[in-house]
Amino acid sequence: MRCPFCHTQDTRVIDSRLASEGDQVRRRRECAGCNERFTTYESAELLMPRVVKRDGTRVQFDDQRLRNGMLRALEKRPVATEAVEAALSRIRQRVQALGDGEVNASTLGDWVMEELRELDQVAYVRFASVYRSFQDVSAFREVIEGLEEHDRQPTDDGPRS
Repeated sequence: MRCPFCHTQDTRVIDSRLASEGDQVRRRRECAGCNERFTTYESAELLMPRVVKRDGTRVQFDDQRLRNGMLRALEKRPVATEAVEAALSRIRQRVQALGDGEVNASTLGDWVMEELRELDQVAYVRFASVYRSFQDVSAFREVIEGLEEHDRQPTDDGPRS
């Protein structure tokens, strides 16, 4: 592994542990050249299905694009990186579990919205406003009312506060 600071090839692993619900290995590394430490993540490379966009075009599933969209919605929100990675992992698992060669972009967007609803309601509204192309304030109102209704529904642990 090349050091991101001095680009030396000689680095060593000083700690390894599971991350993202066991789907990744998190490794702390130290560079032999500059002694800087950095983290890498290792995961199995699986063939992901193609995404069918609204206009019918098909593109390769892009994990980074998915991450960037969620992070944009979560910008300046108090959500732990581990929680975001776990949500991304759950979405990837759902995509893989389909067993199809294709997944609709709308299905993928709905799954992102489900995860954001649980992570942070403000991020959920931000993402929904772009994903659903809100045209006016009434569209925001509908989403917020839907969130309030979701919060009033009892869960297995009892009603939400």
